[in-house]
Amino acid sequence: MTLTVFANFLNHHQVQVMDQLYNLLGNDFHFVVTLLSDQEYMKGGGDYSNRPYCLCALKDKSTYTEALRLSIESEACVFGADSCEFAIARAKQNPMGISFEMGERWLKRGWINVMSPNFLRWWLNYIRYFRKANFYRLCCSAFASTDMQKLHTYEDRCYKWGYFTYVDESFDIETSMEDIPTSEVIAFMWCGRYLGWKHPELPVKMAARLKAEGYKFMLDMYGHGSVFDMTKRLAKQLNVEDVVSFKGNLPNEQILKAMRKHKVFLFTSDQNEGWGAVANESMSNGCVLIGSDAIGSIPYLLVDGTNGLVFESCNLDSLCEKVKYLLDNPKELHRLSRNGITTMRSIWSPKNAAKNLIYLINQINSQDFSIMLQGPCSKA
Repeated sequence: MTLTVFANFLNHHQVQVMDQLYNLLGNDFHFVVTLLSDQEYMKGGGDYSNRPYCLCALKDKSTYTEALRLSIESEACVFGADSCEFAIARAKQNPMGISFEMGERWLKRGWINVMSPNFLRWWLNYIRYFRKANFYRLCCSAFASTDMQKLHTYEDRCYKWGYFTYVDESFDIETSMEDIPTSEVIAFMWCGRYLGWKHPELPVKMAARLKAEGYKFMLDMYGHGSVFDMTKRLAKQLNVEDVVSFKGNLPNEQILKAMRKHKVFLFTSDQNEGWGAVANESMSNGCVLIGSDAIGSIPYLLVDGTNGLVFESCNLDSLCEKVKYLLDNPKELHRLSRNGITTMRSIWSPKNAAKNLIYLINQINSQDFSIMLQGPCSKA
């Protein structure tokens, strides 16, 4: 099987699963980078375009020509961000070749999104080129398939996908969570860019309420952004500076180490969080994830009360209820953490995602539409 993936950059959210596809397919796998490197656009992640399977389409004329050839001749193609011209070329010249559009949801802000130039461009391309071709959708958000239904696109052709971060299978969760005493001060963690839609104010307000009710805990908040100073002022106003610490920006490898030192990760974004790779990372590193139900990854990754906890987006009462459950039942930390890391290792790992994608392509090839029941490439 020849498989080519097209996207703007090869970053830390994708490189793990692409490495696995290369391990499975060897030289029959390619990743085409469609834009020149842009560190800010990659959100601080590394540039992995030196991988042996990686081709930079804009490097020179010959690499662009090769990228165009791969888009037409590969047995299967996946088209991510900024790859529309290659998808159109495939739809025109090889309409029956197996193709996937890969992306997050379109209607993050509701129907107002249909007024954006990017949406209108995509919609016209779908109607003109992709609708009648052999195109499917890899949904990097639990809400993407619903958006597709509302837009009458990719109906019955949507499959679960996402971002896939490194899963360290040598990490011993049993030792790290062993015998948590009821008197221990539980360490909570929040990490992200300080933006309004990530709602860093929610953990601070939560801390004020829990402190007033006599709970023992610590909250460490990592990152920086436009509402950082506002959040620090809020912590001072609410008199929680003794239990809330602001740790600033740290490299990703240090963030991962910090996750292993915390028992619980709070993920408080609203519907503007398309996926949120910190969900994968926190679960893989043993944190009990408490996530907002509006985040794109949460309905895929979490079963409330089984491998983490889900709270109602932007609802402080709901967040406090979930946190207090853990503080009142510290032995639950071990069960939820163990189940969370098992989910990441056995279902949402890069290795399993790569294997499932190849399986799905083979199913489509053979017109066998029996589906996987869960995880990547199951029906969305």
